Amino acid sequence: MKKRAFMTLLVSMTMMMLLSGCYQNKDTGVRYDKQKVVYHINYDDPKAQAGALKNIQNHINAVGAENMDIKVVLHGNGLSLLLDPASLPKLKKFKHANATDKMIAQIDGLKDQGVAFNVCANTVKGRNVDLEGDLHNVDKNDIVPSGVAELSHLQQLGYTYIKP
Repeated sequence: MKKRAFMTLLVSMTMMMLLSGCYQNKDTGVRYDKQKVVYHINYDDPKAQAGALKNIQNHINAVGAENMDIKVVLHGNGLSLLLDPASLPKLKKFKHANATDKMIAQIDGLKDQGVAFNVCANTVKGRNVDLEGDLHNVDKNDIVPSGVAELSHLQQLGYTYIKP
């Protein structure tokens, strides 16, 4: 009888640990291993973009910047995330320019934690965007030939795709 009660208690405790999210990697002792993730932004809604940045920060907070390789791929309307509001009047193919002081602070904070922002060359060319004058903190190394091709390439390299 005591053996049966002990086994019931053991099974119950194991189930509680699993259900409560107490799983830890047996090798490292932490919940999450290193992660490679690509976030896809191709929409211009400022609230949705702010939410995406918050999702990225929450992801880093949960896993740790040292365990993350995060890339954000921007193309089409998503480029508005980095677009200076002063540039909006001359860039008729954009409805929004969301690189406000608040958004810039979030972007720079993510970059400081190792997040890379990749910008689609097709969008830059097709919408006549000046890298230095129109976009916040983008240089030639941040440009990828095609946003959608980059998404596919990164997934082939094992990056998890997330579209917030």
